[in-house]
Amino acid sequence: MAKPLDGITILDLTHVLAGPFCSMTLADLGADVIKVERRGTGDDARAFPPFLNGKSAYFAALNHSKKSIALDLKSDPDRDIFERLLARADILLENFRPGVMDRLGYAYADLHAQYPELIYGAVSGFGQTGPEAKRPAYDMVIQARGGMMSITGEKGHDPIRVGASVSDIVAGLYLSQGILAALLDRNRTGIGRKVDISMLDAQLAVLEHAIAMTAVTGVAPGPFGARHPSIAPFETYHASDGMFVIAAGNDVLFEKLCVTLNLPLSGDPRFASNAARVTNARLLKRLIEAVTIDTPRAQWIAKLGAAGIPSGPIQTVDQVMRDPQIQARNMVVDVLDRNGRPAFKAAGNPIKLSGINDPTVRSAAPDLDGNRGEILHWLAGPK
Repeated sequence: MAKPLDGITILDLTHVLAGPFCSMTLADLGADVIKVERRGTGDDARAFPPFLNGKSAYFAALNHSKKSIALDLKSDPDRDIFERLLARADILLENFRPGVMDRLGYAYADLHAQYPELIYGAVSGFGQTGPEAKRPAYDMVIQARGGMMSITGEKGHDPIRVGASVSDIVAGLYLSQGILAALLDRNRTGIGRKVDISMLDAQLAVLEHAIAMTAVTGVAPGPFGARHPSIAPFETYHASDGMFVIAAGNDVLFEKLCVTLNLPLSGDPRFASNAARVTNARLLKRLIEAVTIDTPRAQWIAKLGAAGIPSGPIQTVDQVMRDPQIQARNMVVDVLDRNGRPAFKAAGNPIKLSGINDPTVRSAAPDLDGNRGEILHWLAGPK
């Protein structure tokens, strides 16, 4: 069954996370991804633990369904191979610091002149323009500078990095979105575009409430812990055997919550509107927990669910991977080894398209330079 990006070829010079996350997303949609890696070491992520039979699980989870060829772009023979690949590619992805591709002789302006249909995707810490474009960055740096750490964690404690590498991942998602938009534009105009993604830009773009609050109040928000800064009740609550979450995001749900918990609060002016509930969120939490604390959380989740009130457990990652809803959606898939046996687990494709197969396995992550022969044979064949 054809996928939306079947027939699209991507040359992927990216490494570690933001770029490989983008190319993985596009591979799941059918693109043929050729990783162009450094000779000798390849993608840095190949060295990231944990390992299984000498292979990085981290690398496998992000680079399944791709092919690998190792090239030295300062070597004339390898440059010849790379330029033959460029002539056949639809998309080039890179995540070098701005200026590196220019020094290698592959500046966007030159590539665009030679391959006008080529889409060029670049992701970097600070983007291709601006006074700090050439500064190096990792996810931690962007979470700190982009404001994410200032609103994460508990009030009065040290700033906390979000547990997932959200700066990289969000940048990778925006890069894939930009690539898809450029493909659509190319279908109309015949011209490839440059997609310039900054991790810092992408981080700012997802600070929805923080920007709105700061712009209106003139005061930057701090960390709220698990509580939503603009909606209440919308946080964690204690039951007799641990914590769970309740998210009653409007007046109707709050009324249902009061009925379900047998709390006489719906007529109380301190809780009569969402704004009032946010102002009195700490008191509201104590009143709710006075009811929930004596009953196991599973019973509350069942009771709240029956009433149509959003709630849920706080699950560990191993529990998430066994979650029946996650499994029903094919969101944990097997990554095969080169012998076709399940070896690793990875997140599935969250983009579900009608009429398109959603397989539960992915082909193996490539060995470094493991597809050289196949790729060279393809280059020798007809276009």
